[in-house]
Amino acid sequence: MVKLIHTLADHGDDVSCCAFSSTLLATCSLDKTIRLYSLSDFAELPHSPLKFHTYAVHCCSFSPSGHVLASCSTDGTTVLWSAHSGHTLTVLEQPGGSPVRVCCFSPDSTYLASGAADGSVVLWNAHSYKLYRCGSVKDSSLVACAFSPDGGLLVTGSSGGDLTVWDDRMRCLHSEKAHDLGITCCSFSSQPLSGGEHGLQLYRLASCGQDCEIKLWVVSFTRVLGFELKYRSTLSGHCAPVLACAFSHDGQMLASGSVDKSVIIYDIGTQSVLHTLTQHTRYVTTCAFAPNTLLLATGSMDKTVNIWQFDLETPCQGSVSDQLKHFIEDWSEEDVSKWLRAQGLEDLVDIFRTNNIDGKELLHLTKESLAGDMKIESLGLRSKVLRSIDELRTRMESLSSGIPDEFICPITRELMKDPVIASV
Repeated sequence: MVKLIHTLADHGDDVSCCAFSSTLLATCSLDKTIRLYSLSDFAELPHSPLKFHTYAVHCCSFSPSGHVLASCSTDGTTVLWSAHSGHTLTVLEQPGGSPVRVCCFSPDSTYLASGAADGSVVLWNAHSYKLYRCGSVKDSSLVACAFSPDGGLLVTGSSGGDLTVWDDRMRCLHSEKAHDLGITCCSFSSQPLSGGEHGLQLYRLASCGQDCEIKLWVVSFTRVLGFELKYRSTLSGHCAPVLACAFSHDGQMLASGSVDKSVIIYDIGTQSVLHTLTQHTRYVTTCAFAPNTLLLATGSMDKTVNIWQFDLETPCQGSVSDQLKHFIEDWSEEDVSKWLRAQGLEDLVDIFRTNNIDGKELLHLTKESLAGDMKIESLGLRSKVLRSIDELRTRMESLSSGIPDEFICPITRELMKDPVIASV
């Protein structure tokens, strides 16, 4: 379960970003201000709002310790603040004075990255406040950035749709088109993936864009073997551009906000929808999970920030039922391939891909189409596919009826009346 526990409505214009430390929530807005709230009672701090920027504030980010807050603006500056006093620590001017769209700290607080509308990305020394390295992308604005959990890589996203990966010396390791109509956000899971060998570091990365998609990637990197970015899957659910995405602190959930005014919470393990939140009345521009607790903040062009709280069981509840009930028809071809492997039908993956079988087509397959159109000669394989599809349909019907599965006879799939338990 997830419930709305508080709504903040102090900004006078669109909320553009929100960020958590272990004790505070920061929000920023096109109204040129940054506001700070205590997580204990969501009361605004005495020194809030923070005022310096002369134009819209696009992004805010806490240092890992939570002592320093960074904010960046159309005015071409990135400002570092003392989170606990509100005092300005320094003002970093983007080379060329271009509007700064995004900023983030490295995991060890050594560096601060800032990306601008002219495509420049700057790595600042967060202690000396001096420019350390800089790079740029061509013909695009920098609108997203995220450090890998070990701090060895910086990923940036551009309005042109490219994901670009930089090492800690700002050397470009890789760049590829990720979203056709432009990237809006990218986020690393703080939890490494299992399976790395020989010092190989594996991390999950999410990106979202104007194409209404959220894509999941696996990033691997070693000094010896080099870097690799692999596309894994696409999460479905939004019907309009996706403006923000963020992983929970344990890496089990991903939240996204969209122009469709909704927030969707995904279970990363099953890639199914856990919750769809529709309380915002305009575009959802930002979302962020707290680092140590199950809190989610979502901000919108409706000038509000909603605070949500999750039950401890949330990642495990309802994920299978939501996936079956709402998303089988929305499965991509890759999702169908995963399902086939889970059923022990790996040998059919290539055939299904060749015939472009997605979730909707899967549910309409018949023995005739399997044998005739798809040329699956083995009777045993055809029978196993059809049985597995029937199980999906049956499970969907029981879920749509609202009857708990434990009340359904496992043999006839009918509602049990006066059930008995056989003695052993």
